[in-house]
Amino acid sequence: MNNITQFSDCYGCGMCAIVCPKQIISIQQNINGFYEPVINNDNECIHCGQCLKVCSYADEQLAQNNDVLASYAAWSKDPVIRKKCSSGGVGFEISKILLEQGYKICGVRYNPTLNRAEHYISVSKEELVQSAGSKYIQSYTVDGFRSIDRKEKYLVVGTPCQIDSFRRYIRKNHIEENFILMDFFCHGVPSKKMWDKYLSETEKITGKVIYASWRNKITGWHDSLAMDIDGEHTGEKVNWHDSYNLLIKGEKTFLNSRYSQGDAFYQLFLSDNCLGKACYDHCKFKFRSSSADIRIGDLWGKKYQENEDGITGVAVFSKKGKSVLMQSNCEFVEEHFDTVAEGQMKAPAKRGRMYPIVQKMLLNDDTSIKEINLLILKEKKRRMNIERIKHPLRTLLNIIKK
Repeated sequence: MNNITQFSDCYGCGMCAIVCPKQIISIQQNINGFYEPVINNDNECIHCGQCLKVCSYADEQLAQNNDVLASYAAWSKDPVIRKKCSSGGVGFEISKILLEQGYKICGVRYNPTLNRAEHYISVSKEELVQSAGSKYIQSYTVDGFRSIDRKEKYLVVGTPCQIDSFRRYIRKNHIEENFILMDFFCHGVPSKKMWDKYLSETEKITGKVIYASWRNKITGWHDSLAMDIDGEHTGEKVNWHDSYNLLIKGEKTFLNSRYSQGDAFYQLFLSDNCLGKACYDHCKFKFRSSSADIRIGDLWGKKYQENEDGITGVAVFSKKGKSVLMQSNCEFVEEHFDTVAEGQMKAPAKRGRMYPIVQKMLLNDDTSIKEINLLILKEKKRRMNIERIKHPLRTLLNIIKK
């Protein structure tokens, strides 16, 4: 079959649905809560292979494997923007300068009505504000990508796998000159089932969630693993039509919410028991492997460990990427890539021992995130106790052998 039916548990980037000339591919959640393509009517498929030509999952190689041209520690010169963003605010500043140059921005926002992260197009600073900060869930790309006018100029931001497929798409259509692509150092994407479970537990306290903010820095950058939530009972709905100055610099405190209980979410996320199968088995994008023009992420290394305002680590892969970066309203300190990427993953995540059990528990409405984390912690302690017992036994056996 000359189409994507041969794949399951892929990246879920959505490009196959965009290029299909018969428009018979949709991106749906599978049973475990990850996006994957579905051909709605096999009989209508003309086996043109267009879906495979833009599929990063179908190719072991990167669409573009340029080496790092330059790398920096960087941060916004505007302290308010720096505070509002997850690290140093460089991604937001790049987006802002490109808006001023006539680009549109295809980034990611959280949609509280559909309870999902989604790609969308912003054409103003007010719309751009919705993309500020990290979203630690898989984004639905199709509506945003489908809204792109190939004759106009765009900055497209996404996970490395989404950006690799998008690079294939614009190269196939000979329109690379119209686009700047930006990805980030990615740990992996967790199951939407996990986010849905977290929301159902949270909304018992907050009411319907109307705003979600990952990685708030109110208590400092290195203590930013928290989930800030505004609900109908605990917060005020954000009006994204307010002016940019009011949303960013004014009295609006939409990133300083009244409810925070993200530790359980991040604890499960970082246990590596809830990521997509492709994140473990098929990821080719770690460290310096990227098809983007620019890669950003937290600079967690020792050199900047005392900084609590947020530092962005930036790797540049193209002259075009470096040019726009240098135009942004940021401070730059050129650093060796190993310094910029210190603390970032050099290889794909490995499944935790509890992965199969966690997947089943996420599907069970009667289990909570807290219960799942407790089970993982008990298993971790059990393994540690076994290793403590094994260590002296190994030492004794080695002595006997000698």
